[in-house]
This record gives sequence, C-alpha cells and structure tokens, in this order.
Amino acid sequence: MEANRAPNARAWIIWTVGVLAYVLSITNRSSLSALGVEAADRFSADASTLSMFAVLQVGVYAIMQIPSGLLLDRFGARPIMTIGLSMIVIGQLVMAFSPNVGVAIAARMLLGAGDAALFPGVLRLVSTWYSAQRAPLMAQLTGTVGQGGQLLALVPLPLLLHETSWEFAFATLALTTAVFAVLVFVIVRNHPPTVAADVSVNTDTGAIRVVKSSFDLRQSLGEAWQNPGTRLGFWSHFTTPFAGTAFLMLWGVPFLTAGEGQSREVASVITTLLVIFGMIMGPILGTLSGRHPLHRSYGLVLPTVALQFVAWMTVILWPGPAPVWLLIGLAFAIATGGPASMIAFDHARAYNPAHRLSTATGLVNAGGFISALILIFAIGLLLDLQGAGSPDTYTLDAFRVAFLAQIPLWLVGSIFIVRSRADVHRTLGLRPPKEPKKPKKPTVHPDDED
Repeated sequence: MEANRAPNARAWIIWTVGVLAYVLSITNRSSLSALGVEAADRFSADASTLSMFAVLQVGVYAIMQIPSGLLLDRFGARPIMTIGLSMIVIGQLVMAFSPNVGVAIAARMLLGAGDAALFPGVLRLVSTWYSAQRAPLMAQLTGTVGQGGQLLALVPLPLLLHETSWEFAFATLALTTAVFAVLVFVIVRNHPPTVAADVSVNTDTGAIRVVKSSFDLRQSLGEAWQNPGTRLGFWSHFTTPFAGTAFLMLWGVPFLTAGEGQSREVASVITTLLVIFGMIMGPILGTLSGRHPLHRSYGLVLPTVALQFVAWMTVILWPGPAPVWLLIGLAFAIATGGPASMIAFDHARAYNPAHRLSTATGLVNAGGFISALILIFAIGLLLDLQGAGSPDTYTLDAFRVAFLAQIPLWLVGSIFIVRSRADVHRTLGLRPPKEPKKPKKPTVHPDDED
C-alpha cells in the first residue's frame, strides 16, 4: 500500500491540480476582503449588514464541514471537489449580477457551501496518494500554497474591478473557477490505480477497512468527537486563525484605511505582507510540529495566541493612529495564526484512524470558522452600536472597541486547549487517569443516631 502511494509523477500532478483548485477557492472566499468599502457602497449596507455577507458565508462553510467530511470519506475527493467548485461558480455568477443585498448574501452562502469541500478534499488526496511519513509535509504545503489565493483576492481582483466593473470582475473569477472544476474532474483520481478502493488500517484495532462504504452519521460523528485528538484539534483551530480570517475576509482594509488613516496602497501592502508572513511561517511551524509532537500546544499553539493578543493590545492602546511599523508587526503576529491552525490537523491525523480522517478533519476545520463568524459579526455589531456603521462614520476609537471582541474567544479557546491536551496525554499514558469521583458520605446528625 505504501509503495503504491509513493510520490510519483501522477501523485504530484493530482496534488498540484487539487491545491490550485484550493488556491482558487480561497480567492473566491476572500473576494470581498479588499472590497468591503465597494460592497458597502454598491449595496448601501451598514456595518452589521456587511458583516452578514461574511458571517453567513462562513457559517454555511462551518456547517458544511461535517457533511463534506462524511461525503469525502464515502465517495472520495474527485466528485465532491468538482461539485464544490461548481457551487462556487454559480455563487460568484449570482454575486456578479445581484440586484440587491438579499440575493448577494444568498450567493455568498452558496459559495461557502461549495468552498467547504475543497480543503478537506485536498487533504483526502494527500492521505490516499502519499505515504504516512510524507503526508504531514504535504498537508503543510497545501496550507501554505493555498494562502496564495488571498494574495489574488487582495491585489489583482481589486485592480480588475477598478479597471472594469463589479460584474466583469466577479464573472471572470467565476469562469476561471469553472475551468478548474473541469480540470479536477478530468485529472484527479480518488486513489492510485493499483488500489481497488480507498482502504485504511484502523489504528485502534488493526482491522483493514474499505473507505468507500455506507456510513452512519451519528456513529461517525460520535466516534470522531469522542477522540480527544479531534477535540484538541477543534479547539486549536478555534483559537488560532480567527483574528486573521476576520481581518482578511472583511474588516482589515476598512480598519487600516478608515480607522488608522492609511492609504489604500499602504493597506494593500500590509495585508499582502500578512499573507506572505503566513506562507513563510507555515513550513517553520510545520517542521517544529513534526519534531516536537508532544509540545505542539504549549510550545507552538498557545504562544501564537499570546503573540496575537499582545500585538492587538499594543495597537489598540497606542495613543493615536499606530505607526506603519507597528501595523506591520500586527500583520506578522496575526499571520502566525494560520500556520499554527494547521497543527490542529496534525492532531486529527495522528489520533484518528484513516477511515474517519475526513470526518475528523471537517470537525476540526469547523472550529476556526465558527470563531471567525462570531468575531466578524461581533465587530460589525459593535461598530453599529457605537454609531459607526458605515464607511462615512467609521472611526479609530470605534474599531478599537470592536476588535476587543477577540479577547473572550482567545480566552475560551485557550482554556479548552489546556483541557483537551490533558485528555490526549491521559490517552497516551503520559498522565494518570482521572480519579473517579468518590460519593459523598451522608452527613449524620447527632439526633439521628441510635
């Protein structure tokens, strides 16, 4: 089996097509990231309404992670990724010609549903076409290369829109995505040709199982969530990337321009540096994660959370607009969250048998987008409550208050990371099991004695 999954030329071609489709899905996902002001003007949307574009898109994405994982475990990557890309195409075409905000929001929700299949789909290809030893590196490369999609959304897409029109820019992105839907269907295969079906060895029992089999929803989800590695992955992914997701998907450019008073060009440079920093940090954190598997949480994940907290507090408490060098430092701190979130998938892969890998991956992936949608909506709501709900009324002080919504998410996530890590170590025998609670002895009152 391992020999069949060696990284031959065909495996590299399939991964390349898959990861480029993932890049394009991120471009589509982030297509409003640098166009928040334009979207607000086009649809006459206040901050809460603008938040709903991203909140409902991310919410559907998070909800669809579980069914996408189950479908990938049953049918493989090729058909599910093709369907996902097709849904993105339809969503972007509707977005291009939306007559009102309601139709536009529905288009983003459809896009989010299709997008949900792409990242776990590529991870599925990695697990079936590459050896267990090479899979962690390929997963990190997938995440790193995928961030290039944000660069496309931050630079070429706004340029295209400003040179042409809203309709032309979004229709062009939709048609490009359609080309990759065809490429995925034609080139990608679920497993090597010498293998009759996706098979895996259950690491719990040693039994060989065919992946393409009927599944029981409740049993599959229950088994995945009961695994402490899945829960540790979920909370790691919940806690690390939401700051960057909210910044890049919607609120970063308005904060930098209308809040901090930077020009559109400077804001574009800072957000681009954020993506580049993330791509640089990905292989570094991936290597450290592989070398120190028992120290991922305390040595890598929680320190990145602390770094993001310190950077944001420095910017928020800075007297007046922050200098550019500090905003670049903030971009670097936020950028560490994306690579750190990839460690969550190392937990899912290490502690789950391969036949439920995509289900566990979907649960883990949902964590980061649940926290992101909470934050995106909270920022818009807090802006509205301060009377700063439109581009004309945005203020730096209002943004400072709004971005404080990150603190409770970091706090809750960190607490559950510590608890889930302890459960994993108990499973591995590195900690003693929990002592069963002793029943309380009944209190005997002197008058009750014989």
